[in-house]
Order: sequence, then structure tokens, then C-alpha cells
Amino acid sequence: MSDVRVAGVGLTPFGNAPERTSRDLFGEASIAAFEDSGVPRDDVDALLYGNFMGELSEHQGHHGPLMAEAAGVRAPATRYESACASSGTAVRDAVMRLRNGEDDVILVGGAERMTNLGTAGATEALAIAADDLWEVRAGMTFPGAYALMAQAYFDEYGGEHEDLAHIAVKNHENALNNEKAQYQSAIEVSDVLEAPQVSSPLGLYDSCPISDGAAAVVLTSEEYAEEHGLEAPVSISGTGQGGDRMALHDREYLARSPAAREAGEEAYADAGVESADVDFAEVHDCFTIAEVLAIESLDLFPIGEGISAARDGRTTADGETPINLSGGLKAKGHPVGATGASQIAEVTKLLSGNHPNSEFVEDATTGVAHNAGGTVASATVHVLEVSE
Repeated sequence: MSDVRVAGVGLTPFGNAPERTSRDLFGEASIAAFEDSGVPRDDVDALLYGNFMGELSEHQGHHGPLMAEAAGVRAPATRYESACASSGTAVRDAVMRLRNGEDDVILVGGAERMTNLGTAGATEALAIAADDLWEVRAGMTFPGAYALMAQAYFDEYGGEHEDLAHIAVKNHENALNNEKAQYQSAIEVSDVLEAPQVSSPLGLYDSCPISDGAAAVVLTSEEYAEEHGLEAPVSISGTGQGGDRMALHDREYLARSPAAREAGEEAYADAGVESADVDFAEVHDCFTIAEVLAIESLDLFPIGEGISAARDGRTTADGETPINLSGGLKAKGHPVGATGASQIAEVTKLLSGNHPNSEFVEDATTGVAHNAGGTVASATVHVLEVSE
């Protein structure tokens, strides 16, 4: 079975760019990924592309061949849709195809155009990742759904809004030097607590922004990397995927994420590592409570202890297990179809020493990327390691 190497990564800035199309954004990210990799476009065997709301935001379906054209690639192209885990799912399939020898080079990534819809339009578009019959028609939005999960967590394990505020402060601090981040500004705990309430107990600063952006990653087999003398020291050594019931009222747990735990356990076993081997992680913090659920699901902190991890300094940049050194979805931004691939890019740069926050993990050898869809009805987890 072939090792999978990350040959190159490319990101657009995440932010407010309503005039830019997704093909424009993905083209930019792809150019950067190819330049970083040194891999000729003609060597690409396939494009796997993540996108969630293209039909709603751009009246555009059949994204695969359109994005291949934007990237300058003449290869079979497929779109993946798994809500906010769309490109994480695409990465997983790319890893499997490279491992089984079906392909040698795959361009994988994603993009989303969201801000052109406005806040109300984007919120409505995002809501279709919930159960339309039993949640959306009853008025459920994702801020409301995650507020229910946050309150369930407080009721079962304790904690308060101030604990969540420390997560937002941490992630804004991590984004300060990330030129790709949407919010490169510091905030205080008081800013979070005094911000307008979105859905109790969550406020404005507990929520990730609406974002435009794209990410692209060039993945190759180990054999291709060695044959072509590529500088590709980071490999994806583990991959996992999990699922849960769609609607919150059908689930066994509101204060846990079984899909993410399943994906994490599978990824750890696949890589031959344990959670204790993980030096840092990029997790899907669409809301502050989501980071808590993620780090507990990944077994980085025991259930019930994730709530205080940021407040205690355990997940800060200089803490024992830094979380979201990129700024996370909270501050870096969340163009949903791009997020999973962008996490792979961030972890790769951190492990390679090419990230503005690499100084905090300069001795790290193992990082994890956790990507979730909806209220974590879908999840993918990837383990990345520095190859020997």
C-alpha cells in the first residue's frame, strides 16, 4: 500500500469577496498548490472537489469539470457534497485512491461562494444541511442547533459561556499572523460575553463568519514523489469517516459527537498512532461549543474536560495540545466547501515549518485535521505525519 504525500498546498484569503466566483477562487488556490508542489498539471489523474451550496449561491451544478478547467487540469473531475465536510470527504477518497494504486497524482480541494447571498440567504442555504422535514420547517438554524448542544453540554458536564469565550479569544489570537485569515484582530473575553446574542447561550463571537474562499492540495503516491524528487516531507498516514442521525432529536447524545469519535478512532488505527501521539489539531469550530465536542471526540481531552481546556491554557498556542493554530473556522473563516482541504493545508504548513505559527509546534511530528458536516452528522478525520 502506497504512502500518500502532500506535495503542495494552496489557499486563497478567506473573507468577504462577493464579486468573485467559485471557479475564480479555486483557480487561484490551484495555481498556488501547483507552484508549491512542482507537479505538472498534465500529471494529474483526477480532481476531487468539495462544494456544498453552488446551486443556491451561483445557480451552478456539475462543478467537477468546471473546476478542472479553472485549475488547468484535463482529468476526470468529481464534486463531493457532505455539507461542511465536503472537501474532507474528497480528501479521504483521494487518499484511498492513491493507496490502492488507482492514481498517482490527485488534485483535491474545494471552494464556496457565500457572501453574495447576504446573512439571511447564507443562513437559509446552510440550513439545508439539517433535516428539512423535522428541523428546518420548524425554524431550526445552525446557531440554534449548536445552542441546544451547548446547553445540553452545560447541563450534563458543567461549564458556562465564559469557558466558550476563551475559545474564541484563543482562536482570534492564533489568526493574528495568518495572512489567509478573515479576522486578523484580537478580542477579549469581555467582547465575547457582551456581544449580541445569536441563540442562547451563544453570541456573535461564538459563531464563525460567512466566508468566501478556496483551498487546493496536490497529493501523490510515495512512489511518484520519490521518482520525481519532490520535497514532500508530510504524509497523510490515517483517514477515517463517521456518521450519525441527521436530526438532533433522533440522536442518542446531544453533548457528544459519535460521528467524530468513530472517524477519529478509525484514523488513529489506520495511522498506527494513539491520541496521545497527537501534537496539535485543526478542528471544526463552526461554533465555540463545536471545538469542545471535537477535542473530546478525538480523545485529546476526557469527556467533560474539553470545556475548560482553553480557559486553562491547555489548547492555546503555547499549551500542551495547541488547537486551531490557523485561527480555526472561528477566525480564519469557513467557506464550507473549502474548509476540510484548508485544514489539510494548514496542518501541512505547520508540520513543514512554513506556517506563521510553526514556532509553537517546531518539534511536532503528528497533526490531526477534523472536518464536520451539519451538527456532526458527517465527520472526517485525517492524521498527518512527518515522513521519516
